[in-house]
Amino acid sequence: MSAPERIPPQPVTAHRAGRMPPPPASSAMCTLLARGALTVHGRIQQASNAVLYGEVAHEGVRVPCVYKPVAGERPLWDFPDGDLASRETAAYEISRLTGWDLIPATVLRDGPYGTGMCQAWIGPPPGGPDAEAAGVVADTGAADDAGAAEEDAEAPEADAAEDAPGLLALVDGDEPGEGWKAVGYADVGADRPALLVHADDPRLRRLAVLDAVLNNGDRKGGHLLPQPGGELYAIDHGVTFHVDDKLRTLLWGWAGEELTAEAGAVLRVLAGALAEGEAAAVRLGELLTAAEVDAVRKRVGTLLSSGRHPLPSGEWPAIPWPPV
Repeated sequence: MSAPERIPPQPVTAHRAGRMPPPPASSAMCTLLARGALTVHGRIQQASNAVLYGEVAHEGVRVPCVYKPVAGERPLWDFPDGDLASRETAAYEISRLTGWDLIPATVLRDGPYGTGMCQAWIGPPPGGPDAEAAGVVADTGAADDAGAAEEDAEAPEADAAEDAPGLLALVDGDEPGEGWKAVGYADVGADRPALLVHADDPRLRRLAVLDAVLNNGDRKGGHLLPQPGGELYAIDHGVTFHVDDKLRTLLWGWAGEELTAEAGAVLRVLAGALAEGEAAAVRLGELLTAAEVDAVRKRVGTLLSSGRHPLPSGEWPAIPWPPV
């Protein structure tokens, strides 16, 4: 059996090239994101909805950010209630309660193109090889609508795999190998399917638990941003919180296994924080429907009662495709 090999590098988006340590996810960062003057510099390529790169400035502090206006969203037929921006913000609120800080600081706020999600930027800014030194890309000027709010910002020529150990791989064989967990077989156009695996990494295991709570319907490899300092951040949480089981993820390696003691402790904290009338539950109720909030409580309760990572339901494709 050959050793696991990295998935061939995909066209790099600005989100994927996560190399610079981000600012900490904290109350101070959320305050800056919420109150700072928001300036848009460009639009991220290859996004199905309007994803704008910019910066916020407040009391002499400037930080890069992602701004996703509701006006630039494409409606999803199976998510008739609410909007992607609110669900992304709710996902951050849940991540914050866990103490794992797996999602960058995120707020819901007004911006140049209306209400939207504003999130701390992870990685170097887009715009070419000199972007890191410059700090931000040059303003490309406003356009007519949120769907084409700015000219596309070019992604830096970099591969996140160069800066952190690989988290996903394709294996030519039937066993994942030491340090890896099997996900499933992928058709890569060869004589036989390759085995898709992910690292047996405690950070990914925490994320698998968080995704089960969020009911994440689209956990892809391109949403994982490992940092040189050892942190792992995850982005793109608009397809979450459905009342039906929609979990689709590349992190099935622990399916059916017992939860760690750490995960059990975190889930108990979540259960208490999300009890009816608690501040966190009230906050979620401002972002999600009452049925969605109740479904979060039920998912936490189910994980606690089973004590195990969930299994695919069989009623929904378990793995998103393409995986990146």
